Amino acid sequence: MTTYVLIHGAAADAWCWEPLAAELRGRGHEVLAPELPCDDDAAGLAEYADAVVAAIGDRTGGLVVVAHSFGGFTGPLVCARVPVDLLVMLQAQVPAPGETPGAWWENTGYGPARRESDRGRGVPEGAEEDERALFLHDTPAALAEELLTGHQRRQSATPFGTPWPLAAWPDVPTRFLLATGDRFFPPAFLRRHVEERLGLRPDEMPGDHLPMLGHPEELADRLEAYRAAL
Repeated sequence: MTTYVLIHGAAADAWCWEPLAAELRGRGHEVLAPELPCDDDAAGLAEYADAVVAAIGDRTGGLVVVAHSFGGFTGPLVCARVPVDLLVMLQAQVPAPGETPGAWWENTGYGPARRESDRGRGVPEGAEEDERALFLHDTPAALAEELLTGHQRRQSATPFGTPWPLAAWPDVPTRFLLATGDRFFPPAFLRRHVEERLGLRPDEMPGDHLPMLGHPEELADRLEAYRAAL
């Protein structure tokens, strides 16, 4: 049996994984979706990794880690501490050694890339889209509403000043899965980012910034295909 370990992003809780978790459990797998201490000002990246490692406990073998968005800074740290069969980066930030999450945005050229993408979509310069339009436009309305009204958390700034501590990417098979409809991390930006940082060509599927809500069955299919190919 495979154990899928699902790591959520910033300013949220693990509820965002529920549709995918149900799909994976229905296929006979164990699913762990730990809560990260995102609203704890005493917690940095090490404590985020601690929360995931504690949830894994004494499980060995058959571990697949899926890291979403800001969870990309935590997923590799877990893989450096626990024997993991596969790491899947889902719409995730890819850290560089010694880089703080706060510096990632400028280091990667995110700002200009995002402005170019917004212009291509006809968004006026300086306009701010609401969260549904930016993050959840391809998510069923009821799920988007539940996420925004019941599962948003304050995000502490502490981890954004914490240098990523690994000297290199962990020695674990890694895949990157990109959602082609994401407006927050535009596809063209992520393709370049993943190629530069990981030397990988990302795989692509439909979805917005949270494809686990809008496309859980297809995402489960992708994860299962990755697992079967190991």
